[in-house]
Amino acid sequence: MPVPKRRHSHSRKNKRRSQFKMEPIQYTECPKCHSPRLPHRVCPVCGTYKGTLVFAPKEEKS
Repeated sequence: MPVPKRRHSHSRKNKRRSQFKMEPIQYTECPKCHSPRLPHRVCPVCGTYKGTLVFAPKEEKS
C-alpha cells in the first residue's frame, strides 16, 4: 500500500481542511400547515408526509 514519502506541512493541511466546515440546518416549509420542518421528514405539527397523514397530531392540553 502506498504511503506518503514526505510529511504535509501545517499550512497545506489547513488549506485542505478549510473547506470542511459545518453548515446551518436547512428547513423547508410544510405544504399543509406552512410550519418549518426538516426535509424528508414527517411534519411534527400536522403529522403529514408527502400529503398523507402518518400520525395524528397531539392535541394541546388546556
